[in-house]
This record gives sequence, C-alpha cells and structure tokens, in this order.
Amino acid sequence: MNKITGEEIKKVVKEHYGKVAAGSSSCCGSGGSPCCGSDSSPVQISEKIGYRQDDIGTIPDGADLGLGCGNPLGQAMIKPGDTVLDLGSGGGIDCFLAARKVGPQGRVIGVDMTPEMINRARRNAEAGGFKNVEFHQGEIEALPVENDSVNLVISNCVINLSPDKPKVYSEIYRVLKPGGTVSISDIVAYKPLTEEWQKNLEALASCVSGAALIEELQKIMTSIGFADIQISPDKKSGQTIKEWFPESGLEDYIVSAHITARKP
Repeated sequence: MNKITGEEIKKVVKEHYGKVAAGSSSCCGSGGSPCCGSDSSPVQISEKIGYRQDDIGTIPDGADLGLGCGNPLGQAMIKPGDTVLDLGSGGGIDCFLAARKVGPQGRVIGVDMTPEMINRARRNAEAGGFKNVEFHQGEIEALPVENDSVNLVISNCVINLSPDKPKVYSEIYRVLKPGGTVSISDIVAYKPLTEEWQKNLEALASCVSGAALIEELQKIMTSIGFADIQISPDKKSGQTIKEWFPESGLEDYIVSAHITARKP
C-alpha cells in the first residue's frame, strides 16, 4: 500500500467528523478511542478525562460530543478580556467554557474544517446566548486569524489528525501575542507505530495513527521558537487505551498528553 497523502487524510477526517456532527453520538470508529468516544455518553467521557460536571452543566446541549482526550482548560491561565483560540473546536465545548472565563470583554474563536461542526457550534452559541464566541471554517494549517492577536491557544485531540504538524505549530506561533501561551490535550506516541497502524485510515480518524513522537514534537516546537515547552504524558490514559482497543497493544505506543508552551 502506498503512503497516505495529506489530502486523503483531510478528506477522511472531514467526512468522519461531519457524520459525528450530524448525529448525536460520539462514536468514532469501531471501539472508540481516547479522543473519539466510546459506548459511554459524551458527559461520562468528558468527566473521565478531566472535566467537572458543574462546568459541563453550563454549556449548551449538544456542545459536548465526547471527542476529547483531556481537558486543555484544566490548567490554563485565562484572564478576563483575553482572546482564546480553539483549534478543531467541534461542537464548541471548550469555546463555551473559555467564554465564561474571558468575560464580555474577551473573545473566543473556534476554528474547524468541517462545515457540519461549524453549523452545529453556531447553533449552540445562539442557543446559549454566547455573544463573545465566534466560529470560523478553516484548516489549522492555515488559520483564519491575524498575527499576534491571541493570548491563549487551546486544542483537544485534534492536532494528531493533521498531516502537517510543523505547519500547525508554526501557525499557532504566528497568531499568538508575545507572551501568549499554549495549552493542548493531544495523543502522542512513545515510539513509532507499526506500518499497519500507520496506514489504517479508521485508526487515523480515531486519533491513533497520526500521533507524533514525543521527541519529534519537542523538536518541532523548539525549532519554531516556543519556550517553556512541556509535554506531559498522562500515564493513566494507557489503561483507557487498553480498554478501548483490547489486545491491540496500542497502550505501549500512544498516550494522551498535556502540551504547554509560551511564545517569548
């Protein structure tokens, strides 16, 4: 089998998450994944990966699709008046949670390449009366956001889906203000996945086969100019991966991690 092209990856991801957005479940491939749901409800999934029930209760119905692999806002420092950018904003869960923290003087921008997700998030924003949140269709490799305009970039289990991660992190650096920070939850790899897994399109859409090596990601972010880079694997997620992909051995290859950094 030939190597999967970037355009093929984007096509599969867009089609897959378009179907998720059109439905009400978080199903994301057979067996689910740490970032793509399981047989549990979206709320149960979100609570398991670090969201508080009282926070989830403040967002519009349908905003939480159970697609995350962590809580990027859990340790993020957000001040009233900040501008926050969410890469791969999905139904809007993290945007709406951030919106309450930045207040009416702040601004939250969600970017997603899937039209169905954008439409769903905009309906959620209207239903919830959120005036400080906006959603734009676009690719995270070419963000529709101005230079030096964002205080905080967040993302939840999305960057692993990109076929060009250096470009994504370059774009993050571009839009951050000096002193701006990154708080990302994503799937990363301890060691290279087998060729079979790397060429599995279903596994790619389920946030598995696109995971970057931790060392590779560190080098990418350092070369771009980020400072204070921390890539912190969540060792507990290995058990979850084992449960969702039984007898696959994937827990020896991938892990959920919290990624933080600063633009000097």
